[in-house]
Amino acid sequence: MDVILLEDLEGVGSKGSLIHVKPGYARNYLLPHRLAIPAGTKAASVYKELERQRVVRDDRLVAQARAEAARLEGVEINIAAQANEEDTLFGSITNADVAEALQKAGVEVDRRRIELPEHIKQLGRYDVPVKFHAGVTATVKVWVVRA
Repeated sequence: MDVILLEDLEGVGSKGSLIHVKPGYARNYLLPHRLAIPAGTKAASVYKELERQRVVRDDRLVAQARAEAARLEGVEINIAAQANEEDTLFGSITNADVAEALQKAGVEVDRRRIELPEHIKQLGRYDVPVKFHAGVTATVKVWVVRA
């Protein structure tokens, strides 16, 4: 049976490829799990339309992400925290703290998009990446100052 794959399957084929599989494998696994559609005259046009819709949706999401990233690029925020004489914080600054400071600065960002490699534990200036979409990242300058 010939099918068009809707997902990459290791050992079977890549997305969009036309492959020949046993009828039972297609009927019992690929088709019910929506990993493939049967090949035929209409199937190719259905696949092309699904792919076109996905590309349009992805382009719209990337454009929105770039607009948000441009709005956020170059923003600097100050976060006041208590520290000892060696400039080590008594606590730490997390992505939630950065999101809260951005909100106070008038920029709404979901804390899960803020990618701190590890919590900030020292006073100073940090470049914090904010990921909006695959390949679209903005950098926020965070100043951690003594409270």
